[in-house]
Amino acid sequence: MNNKTIYENAPKEIADAIEQSEIIADFLPSPDQLVIKEDTVKVTLNLNRNSVQFIKEKARENGVAYQTMIRRIVDLYADHYR
Repeated sequence: MNNKTIYENAPKEIADAIEQSEIIADFLPSPDQLVIKEDTVKVTLNLNRNSVQFIKEKARENGVAYQTMIRRIVDLYADHYR
């Protein structure tokens, strides 16, 4: 981001906010560093229907796959007792 954008005819409160804003350095890793390849194993597992229903509801609320939540729960459990 080398080019400074010049805003014209902005409302005063917007112009003031832009003038007072501070540019911060990009702190996020590059996209290729965000993708973590995990060594996974496919399993078949029978779970309590109520538990799965609960996890599916929470996954839907948070916009993630319910299998991802189940995997994370198992990972956290294993890490805790490892």
